[in-house]
Amino acid sequence: MFFFMIVRSAMSSLVANKMRSILAMLGIIIGVGAVIAMLAIAAGAKTQILSRISALGTNLLVIRPGQRGTGGVMSGIQQNLTLDDAQAIVSIPNVTLVAPVVNGSAQLKYFGRNSRVSTVGSSATYLPLRNFEIEKGRDFTEAEASGLFRVAILGPQTVSDLMGENDPLDQTVKLNGTNFRVIGVLKAKGDQGWFNPDDQAIIPIFTAMRLVYGINYLREIDVQTDSADVLVRVQEDITELLRKRHRLLEYDGDDFTIRNQADILQTVSTVSQTFTLLLGSIAGISLLVGGIGIMNIMLVTVTERTREIGVRKAIGAKDRDILRQFLIEAMLMSGVGGLIGALSGIGAAKAIPLVFPSFSTQVQLPSVVLAISFAVGVGIFFGYYPAQRAAQLDPIEALRYE
Repeated sequence: MFFFMIVRSAMSSLVANKMRSILAMLGIIIGVGAVIAMLAIAAGAKTQILSRISALGTNLLVIRPGQRGTGGVMSGIQQNLTLDDAQAIVSIPNVTLVAPVVNGSAQLKYFGRNSRVSTVGSSATYLPLRNFEIEKGRDFTEAEASGLFRVAILGPQTVSDLMGENDPLDQTVKLNGTNFRVIGVLKAKGDQGWFNPDDQAIIPIFTAMRLVYGINYLREIDVQTDSADVLVRVQEDITELLRKRHRLLEYDGDDFTIRNQADILQTVSTVSQTFTLLLGSIAGISLLVGGIGIMNIMLVTVTERTREIGVRKAIGAKDRDILRQFLIEAMLMSGVGGLIGALSGIGAAKAIPLVFPSFSTQVQLPSVVLAISFAVGVGIFFGYYPAQRAAQLDPIEALRYE
């Protein structure tokens, strides 16, 4: 029996029992659609998280003071990072930008309105290092950053909460009771979940240290390198430099911590892969259920067509021909179901952000191909037993059936 005749016979059998074929394919359709939609959600979430991290700066090292205490009992945070430390880091090779940072929260007031906002004191290098852009106005100059100038750059959410539709430039706001002149407004980045960069005030470093917080140490030093490839080496150089500056002995632990952005991105990627595997596995269970449905339908079909199988064998059909016929029927059901499920999954992935704007989905071609291939594989796996059973029927017994 020629192959195309087997395919035509299989298709005729499926068309003759439309409702049964559709019900058998339903599990595959739901399974493939669920796999594609779930993987699209996972891919979208990963892209969204990585973009948010990248929006806070690229090729970053964040240096913070370590904890202090003895005997395993920690009593607070070290106060050992200084402006001189930040200045010394500038000379390390492959370092492009360094921004000393003091941060906290402060009460910001404009006439009758007030808001508690995140406050950052830093140099003029902070905005480019952290990928901030000015929407209105300007950044503060090096002279303003190194002096006690009372100027501020506000986030767009802060401006909206305090000033509404009023033009914020050159307006005076009170930050912890001290007057500051607004010289710029940041371009919106969107809420990051754990931190909203659109709701903050950025002021010069010396002004923050002396007038707002009354401290002589830094809370953080942000460092940007010229490429991600040198992050580890620069981190090692900074560690060596700060240990010398802080006069730490060989057996002393570091009194500071350095957070590598590449490590954060790697951690996020690992967690995202686990999340993707989990979602894909959950959705894949429905594919297996669909495969069991195909096996059940094919077993019923073999029973109903026992006499047909006997006639085919009596006129010369071989066992392998019968096996191929029923196996191709199972593959057709799973393949067509996989294609319909793929279209349904892509449609669902596109519709999810419309219904839930906070979700981001990203359909990837490999996931579509994987889902359809897995569906066909399920058809072959669960269709083989019924096909083998049909091929092994004795023609005489088959002809005598019913």
